[in-house]
Amino acid sequence: QVQLVESGGGSVQAGGSLRLSCAARVRNFRWYAVGWFRQASEKEREFVRGISRSGGSTDYADSVKGRFTISRDSAKNLVYLQMNSLKAEDTAVYYCAARGDSSINSVHRSAYDYWGQGTQVTVSS
Repeated sequence: QVQLVESGGGSVQAGGSLRLSCAARVRNFRWYAVGWFRQASEKEREFVRGISRSGGSTDYADSVKGRFTISRDSAKNLVYLQMNSLKAEDTAVYYCAARGDSSINSVHRSAYDYWGQGTQVTVSS
């Protein structure tokens, strides 16, 4: 069983930055590919960024291209989402998710077996 805990959310003005962290309570978190998703009010949960086991392969949604960066520190069982140039439309609850059946991350929610509880990000314009 993998437990994921997100942190780092909060309120920020447009143009600002936040760094989200996803902490995994599991041995060998490096064996898991990880994705960040977000869900705005009354909208479907959508893929944001993903990272492979090794950290060598990442995916991103077009809406965050050039603004959001994903990285991992496997020694600390952490995955980060650095969010720069934030916009009001980035306001959402952000979730991290993990999958152990593949080394590659996925843009599909159904590919992930484990989810965190989410952290709120609010961007004011």
